[in-house]
Amino acid sequence: MATIDLRRLKAFVTVVEEGNITRAAQRLFIQQPPLTRLLQSLEDEFGVKLLSRYPRGVEPTDIGKVLFKEAKALLAQADSLGATMLRATEGKQGDIRIGFTSSAALHAFVPNVLRRYREVYPQVTAQLEESGSTELLQALVNRTLDVAFVRTPVLGMPELKIERILQEPMMVALPDGHPLVQQHSGPVALNTLINEGFILYRRPAGQGLYDAILAACYRAGFSPRIVQEAPRLTSCLSLVGAGLGVSIVPACMVRLGGDGVVYLPLSEQAELHAPLYLAYRKGGQRKDSQSSAMITTFCELVKSQLEEGDNQRLDFYGR
Repeated sequence: MATIDLRRLKAFVTVVEEGNITRAAQRLFIQQPPLTRLLQSLEDEFGVKLLSRYPRGVEPTDIGKVLFKEAKALLAQADSLGATMLRATEGKQGDIRIGFTSSAALHAFVPNVLRRYREVYPQVTAQLEESGSTELLQALVNRTLDVAFVRTPVLGMPELKIERILQEPMMVALPDGHPLVQQHSGPVALNTLINEGFILYRRPAGQGLYDAILAACYRAGFSPRIVQEAPRLTSCLSLVGAGLGVSIVPACMVRLGGDGVVYLPLSEQAELHAPLYLAYRKGGQRKDSQSSAMITTFCELVKSQLEEGDNQRLDFYGR
């Protein structure tokens, strides 16, 4: 069977709705003879009678009623196709792949952004992936991710744009019952940890935080004694809870809690903060305009959410 012409289907639907060929021709802005030929060609196409003609007008046959129902649905879908393509071109419909580190997901801003994005663009499907900063950035380079929330801006990736969107304070994570828990009700000076064994997030997975902690300890006058490196920040907390040492983690990790773990703020003199970056490819992203527009709309929403919450998050901007 040949491809059905939508113009003939529209002519048929209009005739059925009007119940009169003359009125249907007027509605379609064509003459009656061409309309009659369109209807005849449609009947010839299916090899069945679709309309019963009476002196007072026309009515669809039983088979014609089936075609009328299906044709209306098809025409409605065709009418909406233009709007669908416009939404896709503007980045408001399609699929987007978003990555984040485990600690980024614990920061209230990231799930709030994802929720808001779903509300504003309900016809975009977000595929989420959790991994370390290095792996996420490499996935952006390999084009298996579109955007990512990371903690470390890895060097040597000129094709990526990595923007710091906020930063949060770092906290000392101590085993429950540690002497410092009893001695401090306020911020802890970093040099009070000089004799402690440190549990740190493994450097290849979190180079930025790892190096920042070491640099802060050096400024405080000591080199930290690292007793264990863990693959994830959550693993650090488990080891702290087991009493194997202390750790320094982003403030958002407090939301995770952890059995046997107590969190204390660091003094301002430590100058330790955990930044959060938004990373994406420069230029054409996935090498097509629809994906580029979608990533642009996502980045714009992130920035608008930052502006809306500006007064509540001044401490996270390092201002």
